[in-house]
Amino acid sequence: MILFSRGLLIVPIRGALAIFLFGWVAIGCTTIRPQPMEAPPPSSLQTFSHERFDMVLATFVDAQGLVDYARLQQNPQDLEAYYRQIAAYSPDSHPELFTTAEHKLAYWINAYNAGAIKIVTTYYPIASVLEVQKPWLFFFMSDQAGFFFFRRLAFGGKTTSLYYLENKVIRERFGDPRIHFAVNCASLGCPRLPQRSFEARTLNRQLDHETRRFLAEQRNFRIDHANRTIHLSAIFEWYHEDFTQWYQAQFPELRASLLDYIALYLPPERSKTLQEVRDRYTISYEPYDWGLNDQNPQPPHRNERSATGLDFCQPIDR
Repeated sequence: MILFSRGLLIVPIRGALAIFLFGWVAIGCTTIRPQPMEAPPPSSLQTFSHERFDMVLATFVDAQGLVDYARLQQNPQDLEAYYRQIAAYSPDSHPELFTTAEHKLAYWINAYNAGAIKIVTTYYPIASVLEVQKPWLFFFMSDQAGFFFFRRLAFGGKTTSLYYLENKVIRERFGDPRIHFAVNCASLGCPRLPQRSFEARTLNRQLDHETRRFLAEQRNFRIDHANRTIHLSAIFEWYHEDFTQWYQAQFPELRASLLDYIALYLPPERSKTLQEVRDRYTISYEPYDWGLNDQNPQPPHRNERSATGLDFCQPIDR
């Protein structure tokens, strides 16, 4: 079995060892629960609103997509209110609240982004998501596993990891590669975190905007004529098939390539340049920056709270 997502790589394991280790996964995950509140959330809603998450993004996220985690940690009311909301309701638990594919996808993208912020504020101060430790028994898994695989969040009454949410819900159900420029893994290598939430009525336009904004940044796409190289974000390497399969489905008469997909979202002049050099230049994928997307970067340190792995069987209410 191999798991791979946003750099999360697990070596192949088989047979009895796989059964033993993945049995431990069930008790090796930390569930981060919403903070208790004086009054329970309403048992039913007429509509689902992302307003409280909008307030978080507008207040604590700057134009560069960086988050003021220190201030958010001290003022978590809106984040906690939204997390309680997504913990109680989801398109799976209450499908009547999410009547279109756009309603569903907007929910899951916002839930992923809010979940990533919630994990960070639970363990902050940290300098990187890599500092959220995995259990020592799972030494063979990548450093990303602690944050993305072993921390579980609540959505619609069920708990799951960001890894599962991205791969088995967002990618598998919707098949839209633009989501890779909308979900934010709380790292500098990610697409910028928007200052507003995703909404069903504007979702297509928002996804287009985030894709174009991502490709407009030199760190994610640039053509180096001096060295005859096209530099791309590692996201394009990790999810290469998502982009090419979508392109092939849209344009079955053409032979799909990653650069064909990218060209769709470039300004005309840059797209023309890319088409002119694509067969003569090599592609180079840039190293991913796992530094925290923090307005106040912290010095690297080991998160002692989770370093021993002793807290992995316990829920966290904070």
